[in-house]
Amino acid sequence: MSEVPSDAELASSLEGGFVSRHADVNGTRLHYVTGGRGRPLILLGGWPQTWWEFHKIMPPLARQHQVIAVDLRGMGGSAKPASGYDKKTMAADIAALVHHLGHERADIAGHDIGGMVAYAMAANHPARTRRIALLDIAHPDDRFFNYSLLPRPGRHQVDGDIHAGPGRFLWWFAFNQVPGLPERLLAGRSRELIDWMCDYLIEDPASISDRDRDIYAHAYSTPDAIRAGNSWYRAFAQDIADEKTYGRVAAPILGLGGGENGHLLLQAVLPDKGTEVEVVLVPGSGHYLPEEQPEIVTAHLTRFFA
Repeated sequence: MSEVPSDAELASSLEGGFVSRHADVNGTRLHYVTGGRGRPLILLGGWPQTWWEFHKIMPPLARQHQVIAVDLRGMGGSAKPASGYDKKTMAADIAALVHHLGHERADIAGHDIGGMVAYAMAANHPARTRRIALLDIAHPDDRFFNYSLLPRPGRHQVDGDIHAGPGRFLWWFAFNQVPGLPERLLAGRSRELIDWMCDYLIEDPASISDRDRDIYAHAYSTPDAIRAGNSWYRAFAQDIADEKTYGRVAAPILGLGGGENGHLLLQAVLPDKGTEVEVVLVPGSGHYLPEEQPEIVTAHLTRFFA
């Protein structure tokens, strides 16, 4: 793995006057990168990535927004406490950050785990939330208990081949639930995991460069970082229980689905989650929409948050 630039160096490399900062909020310390001017737009990333996953869309979005790309609790340059990885608590982190930055409310776009936090933010802090965009994810609910981890015989091109046929087999949802073992297996070897995840869930592997993968691998290279990221998954049971107490979200929701699978999932799930919901297919993309199709994602976010 090549030498990885610091967050400050990465931020300053982006057009738009971006800077790397920290804030002590809600009993933890969050790292964020901010630039641009206008209505605040919070960007929340997912596993196994950091705020850097938005680096292709941050400069164009900053022409109309104050963009604030946040490392979630447990991610990258943010603190990695022992607890607080349920999405309700993580949403409280973001609500406190919005207040800390002097804003009454903000727009929020979340990908992967960040999308779960964005939805929890809208459900628990409606006064702080204007609109939310969910990129290829919805908040955990009972359907998470039904995900298949193995290809079904007869339904795929080659029985037992996780790469064959349609669908995604989310084995890491279970792997990340195991306490202690992932840290011992992955510490110092996280680049192997990053490469597998990127190549499995992407249309064009070149969309996430070798340098980008080194940045993500560095962020998840220590046992503490692996433990913190896995804690987002270990909180799913609590997230599912919390979701049962939420009513329909009043903030308008945009769902961007990466490819047919993501689009169909969001079409099936999101209409029952909000009072004003739009679901859009992002063609030519897998799971990593901001890096695979940055122009399309930027156009939809600019339109939706205008």
